[in-house]
Amino acid sequence: AVATAIADGDLTRKITVEAAGEILQIKDVINSMVDRLSVFADEVTRVAREVGTEGKLGGQAEVPGAAGTWRALTDNVNAMANSLTAQVRAIKDVAIAVTTGDLTRSITVDARGELDELKRNINQMISNLKETTERNEEQDWLKTNLAKFSRMMQGQKDLESISRLIMSELTPLVGAHHGAFFLGEEESGLLLKLIASYAYKARKSVANRFRPGEGLVGQAALEKKPILLTGVPDDYIHISSGLGEAPPRNIMVMPVLFEGEVKAVIELASFTPFSQIHQVFLDQLAESVGVVINMIAANMRTEELLEQSQNLTQELQSQSKELQQQQEELRRTNAELEAQARTLKASEEALRDQQEELQQVNEELEEKASLLAEQNRKVEQKNAEVEAARHELEEKAEQLALSSKYKSEFLANMSHELRTPLNSLLILAKLLTDNKDGNLTEKQVEYSQTILSSGTDLLNLINDVLDVSKVEAGKMEINAGDVYLKDVASYVDRSFRPLAEQKGLEFKINVDADVPETIWTDGQRLQQVVKNLLSNSFKFTRDGNVSLTVRKADKGRRFNNPVLDAADEVVAFAVSDTGIGIPKEKQRLIFEAFQQADGTTSRKYGGTGLGLTISRELARLLGGEIRVESAEGEGSTFTLFLPRELPGDHGTTGGDDDAGGQARGGRGPSPVSSTPSPAPARRRPRGGQRPAAERAAEPAADPQGEERRRRPRDPESVGIHDDRSEVEPGDRVVLIIENDPAFAKILLEMAREKGFKGLVGLDGETGIDLVREFQPDAVTLDIDLPGIDGWTVLDRLKHAPETRHIPVHIVSGVGKRQRGLRQGALSYLEKPVSKDALDSAFERISTFLADGVKRLLVVEDDETQRKSIIELVGEDDVEITAVANAEDALRELSEKHYDCMVLDLGLQGMDGFKLLEQVKGSEAVQDLPIIIYTGKELSQQEETQLRRYAETIIVKDAKSPERLLDETALFLHRIEAKLPDQKRRMLERLHSNDSVFAGKKVMIVDDDVRNIFSLTSVLESQGMNVVFAENGKDALVRLKENADVDIVLMDVMMPEMDGYETTRAIRELEGFQELPIISLTAKAMKGDREKSIAAGASDYITKPVDTDQLLSLMRVWLYR
Repeated sequence: AVATAIADGDLTRKITVEAAGEILQIKDVINSMVDRLSVFADEVTRVAREVGTEGKLGGQAEVPGAAGTWRALTDNVNAMANSLTAQVRAIKDVAIAVTTGDLTRSITVDARGELDELKRNINQMISNLKETTERNEEQDWLKTNLAKFSRMMQGQKDLESISRLIMSELTPLVGAHHGAFFLGEEESGLLLKLIASYAYKARKSVANRFRPGEGLVGQAALEKKPILLTGVPDDYIHISSGLGEAPPRNIMVMPVLFEGEVKAVIELASFTPFSQIHQVFLDQLAESVGVVINMIAANMRTEELLEQSQNLTQELQSQSKELQQQQEELRRTNAELEAQARTLKASEEALRDQQEELQQVNEELEEKASLLAEQNRKVEQKNAEVEAARHELEEKAEQLALSSKYKSEFLANMSHELRTPLNSLLILAKLLTDNKDGNLTEKQVEYSQTILSSGTDLLNLINDVLDVSKVEAGKMEINAGDVYLKDVASYVDRSFRPLAEQKGLEFKINVDADVPETIWTDGQRLQQVVKNLLSNSFKFTRDGNVSLTVRKADKGRRFNNPVLDAADEVVAFAVSDTGIGIPKEKQRLIFEAFQQADGTTSRKYGGTGLGLTISRELARLLGGEIRVESAEGEGSTFTLFLPRELPGDHGTTGGDDDAGGQARGGRGPSPVSSTPSPAPARRRPRGGQRPAAERAAEPAADPQGEERRRRPRDPESVGIHDDRSEVEPGDRVVLIIENDPAFAKILLEMAREKGFKGLVGLDGETGIDLVREFQPDAVTLDIDLPGIDGWTVLDRLKHAPETRHIPVHIVSGVGKRQRGLRQGALSYLEKPVSKDALDSAFERISTFLADGVKRLLVVEDDETQRKSIIELVGEDDVEITAVANAEDALRELSEKHYDCMVLDLGLQGMDGFKLLEQVKGSEAVQDLPIIIYTGKELSQQEETQLRRYAETIIVKDAKSPERLLDETALFLHRIEAKLPDQKRRMLERLHSNDSVFAGKKVMIVDDDVRNIFSLTSVLESQGMNVVFAENGKDALVRLKENADVDIVLMDVMMPEMDGYETTRAIRELEGFQELPIISLTAKAMKGDREKSIAAGASDYITKPVDTDQLLSLMRVWLYR
């Protein structure tokens, strides 16, 4: 009982029964163990509480007397707390420094994983602030120097002096070392003359005056815009000094304009390129110079006119003498006028009195104006106070938004950080669950399945946290399309009917007759909300019933969401139950994150409280809302209201793409895929097309699930209506996997013309799903696909027993014909492809399907070997022709059609090499798959020569019959399930250790020993030899010691030397330029894939690692 209590986590129980001898010793040991476990649990709980809840950093767990594993666990907890303390305090110090304006600081503390990403993001933020400061300094430089030249040019009156002043100041200011100033003059048209220069040296061959269009100076004047020359030839011009001379590399020719007229041209030469700020400065300065030149020219013209005026004045003085005589006569006249002036003086006195009165009135008006000005000043002061308050509110709003953003980013980063240990846990649990060695008991396998299930639940919890953080960060994306409501109901019925039967609940689904057949919304998000609501109902309902009703909402109903009020038609999804109900005061609380109606530690029901939060936000993004009606003890009804058509502006929450595929990781099961189950027989899905809700709800098989969902998986979204809803048993079906919608339409129409039903998949993952669902008769495959490429699709199809027999025809712009045929493709057409070639391809498909028996040609000079090959491969579905020499083989190929040829090299007469060259040189049979089956020891040169022509080389040994059977089954497209039991077992033994991996050496570069251990277990089970390195520097050393490494798995985030830097260093090593390197990371941020490829990686995959996807990706690169 005490041992059971300990296993259940109860550390309060001890053995109290009386005992003696060894039983007493056992009792003491167990009681001591309980005490030690209790102390350890208390200490770990205290440290976790201080760090996680109370925010106290630096706490340490102290377990007196701990030793062995307990000492190691205690040390690990303390090390974790110390590491977190150091990293958080380092980030805090730098953050404080930045807030005080110190932009020289950066975070230098060692970090890994997501904290390292956070550290680099903060350092990047500081760098961006520094760049902004530098740009401001550039603008300050620009405005300061423009103002300086404006002051300098003020008061200048001579064009030559201001030209020299401009050249002496401007040339060094913009980093030039040579300059010339050409002033425009009007002499029967514009003529530009050299008037000032800087370090100019006159040459006979170079003119110093230009008309518009003559030379670069004249061309700049003609076009009225600057001309910039870079990479100037060495013999163009030289800048000389007392010590030497050198040619400039950059020349700027800039016209000076005033009101659209050319006033001058400035030419500058420099050894270094003119910066952007220098060019902007020159453009703005040219305008000021144009104004000044025009003003000086106008002043000079005015002075000329003044001089003319003075000359005229002298002439007038001579004339004035003559006038003096006339003035004497006038003086007499003036005497008479004085009498009249006295009369006027009396009138002036009267006017003076009137002016005094007016002055008094003016003073009164000035006083009133002063009072008005004071009132205006007070109003302006009030306005300034209001503006300051508004600015303060804006700053607080920005701080609140920034705080929310940091919180969401922290949740996302911490969630990703959990993926690294999950990667090891899920991979190892999957290996134990598979129990390939058969050495685990059923109970141990059950334990392993529990671990795998718990890890999957934890991954789903992380995905919930990511959904919340994406919604809060405004980066949840919505992809709308037609969703069939009956399909939604059908999917819900299949998903929850077993659960209802298990709990003994009545489960009803009602779809009113008047609801529309389809609505325009995001099918996956709709399914997620309905699934969350139904899951809650089943969880909180012990007896009674749960129901889903789909109906039209009442016309006069008012909603909180204006999209619903504006919608022409609203559809309601009502989920009702007879469960425990929700008190009125807690009905608003349940929609908040991490909240439940019963949030106590003793609560009866589990869960995180995120489901309704996510559902509420998803409903809002879909243009709808959720309302609840409930009473405690009487059950609840949650109703989702959605518009029939989601408006176009609700397609996404906005914001740029988030941190790549991983941050958009779709909700789904464990990324460690189980062995694919046998594909279902071809069927026509209920209701025609495969249910939209089911398609949307399918979990992603890899961490880039959201990225896959964003691709155009549904061909109808791009106007392609294929035949998936019309496929019947017995139909001939062609699957078209093509990235280009236009070309996919052409192939679909041609397939229909040839009597086929056509299916279309616009990306690799969709194509694989369609193959497994419909089991088509043939596949056309593009290589350049979004997500997984065509090579990976082909590899997966040809390594799955239920799909490897399906003929694949590659139609792609990637010119790798031999590789495609070697991987099992039936034919290879390279784009652009003619209609005749496509017609031939479809005719070949028809012929292939019509001819149920496949033909194999065996070329072997040894009769015993011929018979053994016939006995090994031969069955009713294969017709074998065996010949002993190359001449007979060529005759057979010219007379009959064969689907594959097995060739021995050691033939009498013409040997196998020459036969190969002739066969591959013939257009009629150049696509014929050829398997080399020989006992000859091949040299490196011979093997290289054979690889050019043959699809497979098999050297005869103990396992060669299994390989020959496997390769012929691949190229003859035989259905493995129809082979005899003995031959099927031979293939199963061969595939249990994939021959592609057998004996290959792989290097794992990862700083987490847990990942190394888990990946090593997977790869060694495939027959691979594993070497590992725990950091980038160690990897370079180990790689030099193991030059025969065939492939490298490279973690991105590592201390000292990250994956990018390590990959670049490997590519610089001689002999490793073509070594396949696959990047692995627990955090797929946007652009990480491009960074990996740019650094030299061959491919990219995210953690937690899907082992089937990893093996498929490795197989593709090991084939090359």
